[in-house]
Amino acid sequence: MPTITESIARWACDLKYDDLSPDAIDAAKRFLYDTLGCALGGYQVHDVKMFLEHLRAMGGDGPCTVIGAGDKMNPLSASMLNALMTRAMDYNDIYWKQDPSHPSDLLSAPLALAERAKMSGKDLILGTVLGYEVTMRLCHIAVPGIRERGWHHATLMAYAAPVVAGKMIGLDWQKMQHAIGIASCHCFTLGCAVAGKLTMMKNTVSPMATRDGVEAALLAERGYTGPEGVIEGKEGMEHCFGEAWDYSWITDNLNDRFMITDCGMKSYPIEALMHSPVSATLHLIREHSLKAEDVREVLIESIARAADILSDPAKYKPESKESADHSLPYCIAAAVAEGRVTPSEFKEDKLWDERLRAQMAKVKVVANDEFEKAFPAKQCTRVTITTTDGKKHTHALDVPKGDPRDPMTLDELQVKFDALAAPIMTDARRAELRDTVFALENLDDAGKLMALTIADKQ
Repeated sequence: MPTITESIARWACDLKYDDLSPDAIDAAKRFLYDTLGCALGGYQVHDVKMFLEHLRAMGGDGPCTVIGAGDKMNPLSASMLNALMTRAMDYNDIYWKQDPSHPSDLLSAPLALAERAKMSGKDLILGTVLGYEVTMRLCHIAVPGIRERGWHHATLMAYAAPVVAGKMIGLDWQKMQHAIGIASCHCFTLGCAVAGKLTMMKNTVSPMATRDGVEAALLAERGYTGPEGVIEGKEGMEHCFGEAWDYSWITDNLNDRFMITDCGMKSYPIEALMHSPVSATLHLIREHSLKAEDVREVLIESIARAADILSDPAKYKPESKESADHSLPYCIAAAVAEGRVTPSEFKEDKLWDERLRAQMAKVKVVANDEFEKAFPAKQCTRVTITTTDGKKHTHALDVPKGDPRDPMTLDELQVKFDALAAPIMTDARRAELRDTVFALENLDDAGKLMALTIADKQ
């Protein structure tokens, strides 16, 4: 029997642009546009600036554009930085089944490698669809997910990134299988990256897995070898993480449909499980014209992992943006105090605003067993706001805005993009970039797209 990585590699190598459905192609453009917007916003974040200066000091010029900055670096550095920019604001896409993922974390790989080889827009679309396909399918294979076993989902990204990178540089299936082995056998990521008091590594582990996937593909291209049984083989992922796996998700029916159309976008720059409770809270605030001073308590009913991960004691004392955008008490407090949850609510001055922080004590989070049973098919939440005069207002949601069942429109997507990019990019450049993305199949050189991602406004 072939190994699972052989099956993945053979399928990926055979996939062609002409195999893609119109819906998958359209979704690829939308997610590329959203990803570039998130990256342009992330370019302005302090930890990205820090990493940019680090790589500048390390040297290593190359053919690949760093988004926003415009530096030209080697594919490893460019894929690392552009992925970190995409992830830095926690505003990029989300898919959550047995495990969560942000498939756009790996789009920096096809962007860098397509520019390096002067590949076409169709090649970039194909790489995008393939990246989403492998990443999203991996979210189903562990039952329960590896996140429930204490491991971060960047572990799975290490299996997906070399597939996309290998496809972009034209590896045959044997070399792609080696690339998967090279990347994944050394990239198991601890769940502590997103547990308790959060640090800059929360946004960095997946970009590092993407970077390592690019390096693995480039090494395999030269003939470097890696283990073949890194999933189900001796001392592979199954052996290390324990029993209960459903590999049919990554071995069977791979050409039936493309999963990119099932991925969601974020309408808030926060952790995915907080979107439903924030949306419900904002609905009540607006419907009843409530002010912070009117609110006595905000009761959030959600699934157990939201209560555990997002409202543990450390989340009531966020000390950084990284902690705040994974703190359900903070994000609900922002909704109550400001009537919105936007990138502005995570800037340093707002983070320590006394009026906003005072609202966190009003937030109570409890697990609801019925909601737990419905997850991940639904992300149910119920919010009850009790006012100072004793009135109770309740609103429930099954899915957040941006979910494929309540998708962001193109107009909403452009509003998000413009809000992120406008501080560093002129109206004319943003319009040209948007038009290029949505006509990507006509582009002859991916470098022309990347040239449009450079900031042109001081």
